Parts: sequence; structure tokens; C-alpha cells
Amino acid sequence: MSDVRVPLVRAEGVSKVYGTGALRTPVLHSVSLEVRAGELTLLMGPSGSGKTTLISIVAGLQRASEGRVELCGEDLSRMSESQVARVRRARLGFVFQTYNLFPALTALDNVAHVLRMKGASPREADATAREALTRVGLGDRAGHRPGELSGGQKQRVAIARALAGRPSLVIGDEVTAALDSHTGIAVMELLRAHVGPATGVLLVTHDHRLEAFADRVVEIEDGRVVGDRAGSFRATREEAGAA
Repeated sequence: MSDVRVPLVRAEGVSKVYGTGALRTPVLHSVSLEVRAGELTLLMGPSGSGKTTLISIVAGLQRASEGRVELCGEDLSRMSESQVARVRRARLGFVFQTYNLFPALTALDNVAHVLRMKGASPREADATAREALTRVGLGDRAGHRPGELSGGQKQRVAIARALAGRPSLVIGDEVTAALDSHTGIAVMELLRAHVGPATGVLLVTHDHRLEAFADRVVEIEDGRVVGDRAGSFRATREEAGAA
């Protein structure tokens, strides 16, 4: 299998510093990272290593103090905040550890709201949202609000919302941290299914069990990338191809 894949993220020499003077706190130190289509990439490291800061920067939610970031071929470091937001809406799906669902909206409306922001008509947004919820096994919970759903169901709503717009890249932050093992596997299977020739997934995690779903594992420590290796999914696939 060819290793030539389209880069969805290209970060070069990214550093991040919070505060100034005596309160100056460096978090990332000249980090370079490439996330490619056709891969599910895990970003792993201890608490405080800079993982969440890094994905926030590559997603355009924060600005780097130094360096440059390209998201799906667009140089975010040269864009205004509104231009970055446009690229993010068009090309990115984000799954938060805390779900970030609107409590007053139903599952259907939580998913449809993002699609309307992307320009879909209300009818199109509702139909696509219902299809996305059905794909994650929640078609019968479309009318329920987050307070009426379990933690695993809320996470699946969040994943349906991230996947509904068919983004080029899905980024997730500890998406299985609050889930039991059975639900965590179901969530990872949904994300694994999103990976294709023009799409990819980047996940921050502490859970080494998720390596079974990964093509690559990038390790970060003290704000620096210290490792980049094949994940178990890719290794298994390559062994099957060689057999």
C-alpha cells in the first residue's frame, strides 16, 4: 500500500506561549506535525504535554505564537478570524470530551444546527441530521434533549454532529474518556468508518487500547513530538496485504 497521502494538516515549527514576563508559560516548542487523509491518527502523551493546545491550534481555535499551520491546504496563519472560521466550518468536524451539546435542543436540532450554519436549508439540515443520528444508532432518540440521554448517547450525538457535514478532517479530544468499554468501541468504529481516501481523523487520547483503530500514533511530551509510529490497525492491514 502506498504511503503517499494527501496532508489534511501541516504544522511547521509551531510554538505556543501563554502569558508574558514572569507569568510566561511555554506549552509547545517548535512542533511539526502532518496529518494525512486515509489515516486515523492518535496524539498521545501525559497530562500537560500540550496535546489539547496543539489540536486547538491546528483546528484554528487558537493562534500559534510562532510557526504556521495549513488546514486542508489553507494557510491559517495568514487568515483573519472570520476566514479561519469559514475554513473550519467547511472542512472540519470537532468532537469534544464534554459533548458541547445545546441542552435546550433535541438531538436532531443539535446536529441540524451545525448544518444550517454551513448553509443547508432547514429541510435539508433536518433530513441529513436524522440520517446521521440513524447511522450512530440514535434514530429513535432524535426528539430527546441531552438531559434525557446517557453519556454514551450524548457522545454519539456529538459524533453525528461532527460527521453529518462530511468533513475532510474530524478532530476529537478524549472522546472515549467518560465511556464504558463497549460504548467506547462503538464510538471508535464510527470514527474509523469515516476514514477514506480524502478524509482522516485526529484524536487526542490517553487510552492505549485505541491503538487498535489507529494507522499512526504520534507521541508528545513536554510540548515536543517525541515519537511517530505505525498504529495497530495499519500494521494489521499491511500484514494482511503481505500475506
